[in-house]
Amino acid sequence: MAKTLLIAEKPSVGQDLARVLKGPFQKKEGYLEGPEDVVTWAVGHLVQLAEPDEYDAKYKRWRMEDLPIVPERFKLVVRDERSRKQMSVVTAQLGREDVDLVVNACDAGREGELIFAYLYEKAKGDKPVKRLWLSSMTNAAMKEALATLRPPEELVSLEQAARSRSEADWIMGMNATRAATIRLRSSFDGAVSLGRVQTPTLAIVARREEEIRAFKPQPYWLVDATFEADPERVYAGRFHAGTKPRIATEQEAVAIVEACAGKTATITKLEKKEQRERAPMLYDLTTLQREANTRYGFSAKRTLAAAQRCYEEHKALTYPRTNSRYLTKDMVAEIKPTAELVGAHKEYAQAARYVTGLDVLPLGRVVNDAKVTDHHAIIPTKSEHDLDRMGSDDRRIYDMVARRFLAVFHPEAVFENTRVETTIAAAGGAEESAGHVFRTRGKLLLVPGWRGVYDEISAASAAKTSTRVDGEEDEGTDQQLPKLEQGENVKTREVGSARKETKPPRRYSDASLLGAMETAGKLVDDDELREAMKDSGIGTPATRAAIIERLITVGYIERDGRSLVATDKGLNVIRLLNEHALTSPGLTGDWENRLGKIERGEDSREKFMSDIAGFAKETISELDEKLKDVRIPRASLGPCPVCGHEIMENRKGYSCWARDDPGCGFVIWKGKAGKQLPVEVARELIKTGYTAHAITGFKGRSGRSFKAHLALNQTEEGKWRVEFDEPWAKEGAKPPDAETNTEAETSDTERAASDIEARTAA
Repeated sequence: MAKTLLIAEKPSVGQDLARVLKGPFQKKEGYLEGPEDVVTWAVGHLVQLAEPDEYDAKYKRWRMEDLPIVPERFKLVVRDERSRKQMSVVTAQLGREDVDLVVNACDAGREGELIFAYLYEKAKGDKPVKRLWLSSMTNAAMKEALATLRPPEELVSLEQAARSRSEADWIMGMNATRAATIRLRSSFDGAVSLGRVQTPTLAIVARREEEIRAFKPQPYWLVDATFEADPERVYAGRFHAGTKPRIATEQEAVAIVEACAGKTATITKLEKKEQRERAPMLYDLTTLQREANTRYGFSAKRTLAAAQRCYEEHKALTYPRTNSRYLTKDMVAEIKPTAELVGAHKEYAQAARYVTGLDVLPLGRVVNDAKVTDHHAIIPTKSEHDLDRMGSDDRRIYDMVARRFLAVFHPEAVFENTRVETTIAAAGGAEESAGHVFRTRGKLLLVPGWRGVYDEISAASAAKTSTRVDGEEDEGTDQQLPKLEQGENVKTREVGSARKETKPPRRYSDASLLGAMETAGKLVDDDELREAMKDSGIGTPATRAAIIERLITVGYIERDGRSLVATDKGLNVIRLLNEHALTSPGLTGDWENRLGKIERGEDSREKFMSDIAGFAKETISELDEKLKDVRIPRASLGPCPVCGHEIMENRKGYSCWARDDPGCGFVIWKGKAGKQLPVEVARELIKTGYTAHAITGFKGRSGRSFKAHLALNQTEEGKWRVEFDEPWAKEGAKPPDAETNTEAETSDTERAASDIEARTAA
């Protein structure tokens, strides 16, 4: 009897499929076999594009004259030994005489299509193929998808887009990395990794860091007063000169305080306006990652891992690697049953009852077939699931999605915004009519609406407040105001001034960097406007987390708490590239747009790849010319604490060695626990023997980052060493993890997404 072979992306998905197919299934080595079906699986990317030396042995040496490398036909290789074992299993199943149909059951999307296409090509598959398209892992969804397998013709353009993305990343990553590394060998230790997506992302972080370093704080003063209408009605106000609260000099601030102290004031303006606030849209992956970072400090990778577990293991959420925030019309009938199942958990019961009790669901901002390509928005599945079985990360991600799903069907929240102006009359002169004006803001929630679904301030509001513009806080905070009347007199109970300083732009966090990647470097908070810019973003929802982690791995950026900080190496790379198009978020955003058009059949794969090859050639020429004679200046750190000779920076450390004088042997090596120690840290260690503040960016053996103080110590043999100056280090213990997450860390698919985009021969 002929059988159907289903190839899933991961073992867990293969096991789930076997559960709904006709059984019983026997467990074999790397596959499951039933009476009518055989189920096997990849483990992420089993197959990848070959390294350059697979095409020609001359590419083992990195030489400028051999660039650019643009294969006429790309070769595929099995990824590693672990992959080789499972690839043998898959190849054997594909070659079985009793298999007459193959089903691509990899994740429904561009990356899943690529995993299967490479695997099938490498295995020399020649049997008919159909596509299983799953957005949810519930039994009902899997049965329905198995009953409606898609013909391969429908997915041709998706496969073309997937191959184009992979090959474009290979061409740009291999060629640009080799060219930059060849020309900068004397300046950098190791490869100078460049890529079509990672380099513009690095440029966003590095240019922000340059702004911060160049920033010169300027002092200014604010004057605040406390007013009393009566002992029960007290409120605060901030002085404004016209629309500006900032006062340029201390003398002016003191003069205002003296003019207002103890005076009677009058409420000269009292305005109340109603403000309506719509519920935030449903989650796509990027928005979920941004808000989980803002709310819980999760990295993008950590959020994706939790969402993927909620999809695969718990069957609690739909497919997470989506860039859509809409549902399709055919899903409308499932909304109330899904809400009812979500409401079975007490924390969601009240909100769910509201949704299920609606005669007509408000679908205008929720349902839009044109806005859903591969996958709809992330929502809870229509199935029962045990939340108690979830780890803390998974539970938090589920909670965010469940509340957002229920909230989107609730009415607007209604606020009453109050603006008060309290005027202290000037003591004569031309200012008498104007006086000194203090402004107060009040905000009162009148109708909770969708906000009633949340037990705390919404993640959407929290995310918006996180992108502070310098000066916003000068307006003061919203207050719970007592009942006030326009025209009534109040006492100035207290008045005083405070010195402030202008602040530099904030460093990027995962949340704000994901937002910048999504909108090609432009900071956009408005939901609808961001939606319009998605096709021009840097990378895709499935790969952005991996790109951030890639930049950390190659030493271009570091985590400092929730902040992402460009290292000296990262800054130097972008400085040397200057305004090269490879650093432009707009350029790679345009390419992502073109990949989307290939996917939709609106652009040609051949034309896109030709343009990529041409750009690679131009890039090689430009890097060759621009970087040929570049030498990064080496820092001088002053006299050696041992022998007095000048300590100089070199590629691997800071030492008093020189070609004509070996010095005393004192050296501070740059490399320490996965981090390159910058000049500033070395200077501090030489000067004081320790670092006053903890240094970020170190990595433990688990790969997790941590921070620690450092100290310069001398061994019994007289050698100087930089050691961790922490209690755990002195006790011989392991460093603490910066992130506490007992769940599985990174899937093979995530790692493969990073490798495919930016893999370079180091």
